[in-house]
Amino acid sequence: MLHLGVPLDSAPPRVLGVIPARFDSSRFPGKALVTLKNKPILQHVWEKSIKATNLSAVLIATDDQRIFNAAKSFGAEVMMTREDHLSGTDRVSEAAASQPCDIVVNIQGDEPLIDPAAIDLAAQALIDDPSLVMSTLKRRIDIPSEITNPNCVKVVTGFSGDAIYFSRCPIPYNRGVNEAYFKHIGLYVYRKAFLLGYSAMPVGPLERAESLEQLRALENGHRIRVIETSYESFGIDTPEDLARVNQLISQGTLLPNG
Repeated sequence: MLHLGVPLDSAPPRVLGVIPARFDSSRFPGKALVTLKNKPILQHVWEKSIKATNLSAVLIATDDQRIFNAAKSFGAEVMMTREDHLSGTDRVSEAAASQPCDIVVNIQGDEPLIDPAAIDLAAQALIDDPSLVMSTLKRRIDIPSEITNPNCVKVVTGFSGDAIYFSRCPIPYNRGVNEAYFKHIGLYVYRKAFLLGYSAMPVGPLERAESLEQLRALENGHRIRVIETSYESFGIDTPEDLARVNQLISQGTLLPNG
């Protein structure tokens, strides 16, 4: 049986950050190269990511020559990947397979305000605990409408900090106890050996029902450590999202790279 951890007496792990970026986004084609405060969104993500102290290297993975050329122009390491990947995770896996690394961080390419500290926080879980194969983040929900919003994925965890379940539904059910709700922040960290085998794992009924890829790990019996953060994710999926982030930056609510 494949041992997915690392020996306790091994050298410090090499942590690779991979930013998957494709041009043909269904809701916002070309968004990776759309300008936000005089820079492509992808450049903002990369500039934030290279500030994370736990990352040994940062790599952009794309299937589009325009993105490849843009990444090269602002000094990023970039590689071309296959065009037929079904998810960003698959693209990250292909990129990581050829790289000298022990831990891989999947950094969303549409979050120009990603916090380097959030990347470090998620990665530290696998650095500290060799038995873990996957980690991610959660944030306390303070906007009530997000609890019932199916686009805001909720997560519940046990005393260990490991995920019990992720859902688009409000979980846990509140029977007057006033327990806190937590949203899932989609920053994923994987042990490399685990990531390379992820696509081959059976897709279960929960993943199909919720359309949440992280449930594949749980359904196949693997632990996901979930770390609480104050970081708020601002992904850009549509032109309206871009306008909102631009407005928040202009109002001084959010800060661009700098």
